[in-house]
Amino acid sequence: MQFYDSLDAIPADLGPTAVTFGKFDGIHLGHQHVIAELLAVARERDLTPTVVTFDRNPLALLDPARAPENLTSPTQKRQLIEAAGIDAMVELPFDRALSTRSAEDFIDNVLVGALHASVVLVGPDTRFGRGGLGHFDTLVDHSAAGGYEVRRLEFFSPDDDVRVSSTRIRALMATGNVSEAARLLGRRPVVRSMVVHGQKRGRALGYPTANLDPAIEGFVPADGVYAGYLILDGRRLPSAVSIGNNPTFDGVPQRQVEAYVIDDDLDLYDRVVEIEFVEFIRGMVKFDGIDPLIVQMKSDTDQAREILRVDQLSRAALQRD
Repeated sequence: MQFYDSLDAIPADLGPTAVTFGKFDGIHLGHQHVIAELLAVARERDLTPTVVTFDRNPLALLDPARAPENLTSPTQKRQLIEAAGIDAMVELPFDRALSTRSAEDFIDNVLVGALHASVVLVGPDTRFGRGGLGHFDTLVDHSAAGGYEVRRLEFFSPDDDVRVSSTRIRALMATGNVSEAARLLGRRPVVRSMVVHGQKRGRALGYPTANLDPAIEGFVPADGVYAGYLILDGRRLPSAVSIGNNPTFDGVPQRQVEAYVIDDDLDLYDRVVEIEFVEFIRGMVKFDGIDPLIVQMKSDTDQAREILRVDQLSRAALQRD
């Protein structure tokens, strides 16, 4: 996939293209539906399938207090878009200059001038340009002069009763419902960071954990304990994952993400790993001492092992089918 981080970086001979644009936070099933349609029309018309997105949520600049936490980092988003089969991705810096471009200017200088769009594909609530004044009809009104066709997709629902949106997925993750979030994402939620040295309390209790650096890529779900996988160099290692500030112990000021790789003790320090969340086990609680905490940790590990054992059997059955 060709990646361009500014309009100036786009080569003059790119295209003609089939283009879609938007925040694409999470690359959920709705986004995947748009991308699939984009790829189909690109193949049909022999065009370069191109996604235009931004380096941040526009609200981070326009109204920071209302800006939501991203489901995916820019790097994760780029990797997911590439994995979907897109040929070209443009990540525009959402700065003051871009925020003041009119919708007409965006059409003329981005879609037509830089990308040589032959087809522009958008969702039903697409807004663009200064003040969000641009919409589907704006694209249609300028299509003849710009030499492109406009196609609109309706909202995507996997089962006709739930509209897929980044907002809904964030709300699910914020309550720990990672399994339903996974259904709407079309994959399990994942965070990524480097393993750093912690206070080694888990090791002292018989459950050595990989502590993630707080500079985490991806949306961290609600505090609690989860069954999941630690992913290292493509290996998916069954794990019990804890999120929170360890209320049983004093002096743990910040929220931590740590994973115990079940029945294993690996040297993961300074390695970049991913944590894939499968199922919520329990919320974070404070225990009256070490002994009840150890009992609960064993129970958590046993539950995680059983959840992931069933999950592994399911995967094996699917592979046989």
